[in-house]
Amino acid sequence: MKTKTRIKPVLFRTALMVFLLSFAGIGMSSIPNQAGTLGNAVRHELLMLPYYDVFDMLSFTIDSSNNVTLTGQVTRPTLKSDAEAVVRGIAGVGRVINNIEVLPLSTFDNSIRVATYRAIFGRPGFEKYAIRAIAPIRIIVKNGTITLEGKVDNALDRQMAEMAARLVPNVFSVTDNLTIS
Repeated sequence: MKTKTRIKPVLFRTALMVFLLSFAGIGMSSIPNQAGTLGNAVRHELLMLPYYDVFDMLSFTIDSSNNVTLTGQVTRPTLKSDAEAVVRGIAGVGRVINNIEVLPLSTFDNSIRVATYRAIFGRPGFEKYAIRAIAPIRIIVKNGTITLEGKVDNALDRQMAEMAARLVPNVFSVTDNLTIS
């Protein structure tokens, strides 16, 4: 008689969390890493914002007085205020200077965002970027122009992402700021 072996629920949940966190750690390169504990805390809080997605780009700097300057572009005004609020709540932060730009509301830009997302992440070999918890390639669209931000694994992926963005209809220009990790 064959007996079934069951994984204990606690062990299963622990293994699942380790698996999921390993994917989350891979894709956290979209926000630059500042040295030190405060930089890590700010980076973590920004990455955990619930509506931070592939169409938003956040970055920050910390000066010697622990003042945090937030920069980037977001599609939702609430994301700008949420980013400021979570950073303000971190112990050790001095002032928070919020220079995040809210991108204009535009159905034209929204259609370009979706088309660019499909063009880039639908390419064979780009599934590795699409499945990450936080996409390493950011697609910023403003007034018909696309800016690609983030990191890719190699020069060929960088070139393929830029080419896919350039082939999207109704795009005025493409700026490729992707870096190779």
